Amino acid sequence: MEPAPRSGKALRGARTTQKSENMPVMRINVGPIHPSTHGVLRLLVDVDGDTIENMTCHIGFLHRGVEKLMENRMYMQSPSYTEKLDYVAPLGWDDLYVHTVELALQKEVKETAKYARVIIMEFQRIASHLFFIGALCNDIGQMFTMFMWAFRERDAVLKFLEDISGSRMFYVNMRVGGLMRPLPDDFYDRAYKLTEYIEYKVKGYKDVIDDNSIFMERTKGIGTISKKEAIDFGLSGPNLRASGVEYDVRKEYPYYAYDRLKFKVPTSNAGDGYARYKMRYEEIFESIKIIRQALDKMPRDNDVVGLPIKLIGPEAKPDIVINHHELPRGEGIIYMVPDKQKPYRIRLRSPVFISLSALEHICKGAKFADLFSIAGTLDVVMAEVDR
Repeated sequence: MEPAPRSGKALRGARTTQKSENMPVMRINVGPIHPSTHGVLRLLVDVDGDTIENMTCHIGFLHRGVEKLMENRMYMQSPSYTEKLDYVAPLGWDDLYVHTVELALQKEVKETAKYARVIIMEFQRIASHLFFIGALCNDIGQMFTMFMWAFRERDAVLKFLEDISGSRMFYVNMRVGGLMRPLPDDFYDRAYKLTEYIEYKVKGYKDVIDDNSIFMERTKGIGTISKKEAIDFGLSGPNLRASGVEYDVRKEYPYYAYDRLKFKVPTSNAGDGYARYKMRYEEIFESIKIIRQALDKMPRDNDVVGLPIKLIGPEAKPDIVINHHELPRGEGIIYMVPDKQKPYRIRLRSPVFISLSALEHICKGAKFADLFSIAGTLDVVMAEVDR
């Protein structure tokens, strides 16, 4: 006798839709407590065997109304909110928001502070990409050594940023016109030495990762996004450049001192998970080049301290301010309607939200086991998605 076909009705927490007599489509809840969904993302996945037929993202588990909170705070009371949008690279949104306030108030950034911000932001980009590499290797379930190595180097960067700002995670170091405090006396020497250390250590990652057959099998040819799809979805940052689009805000619309610095924009035509990893790996070395050039060109007067909070205002000049920066995860955009000492309206465009919106399309037809490597290569931070 042939065994009876599986109905799937006995599976707790799963709903099945009969597709054929012998192969039902099963619905699986992934998260919001699954380790690879960062604890605050729920994926509703329909699988046919081990192939993903359809998937729906459920978000909002971390929603706290950040934009509305910022509309009820004075301008410089909001960086503590923006830093918690991307808790892996907090300085990104902090820097973008303060720069937007400067444009609204028509305040100039000090020359030395421009270079200081570039250096700090590129170190923050390196720290973010190191987190990505370590977390991706851990999500795939292999190479715990790489996880430890990446966090070892990331810790060195965080210690450097901590000594600049006084805080290890949420720095709140940006002020209108500059930074919160002067740079340490050993800033230049430590920055140079740190770039040498990071460069030496990260070069060793390549052989370890590329020689790992499991990593290659779970990223090469997996989760491919074509150039047209990347543009249509509105992707940005490394996820866009991995699909062959050479777009970087620092090049196209330079701010601070980026127009005086030479660096390449890594791109790939593969568009798969490995290409998205490779973009971030290569960007670490480009950031090192940027930091060294900025250190060479930066005035040594240490004139970086911005305006005290009590002197901000009293009234903004433009009716509308739109500002965008190249954040570690893509193009962050702020739309602000200024009003005296606080924003009348403010809206944030998250590159991570756009990347996550493409996940449903990318995963269709993929194997269920590949879902986590695909999501990992998109570099999602849920606090920025939910806001």
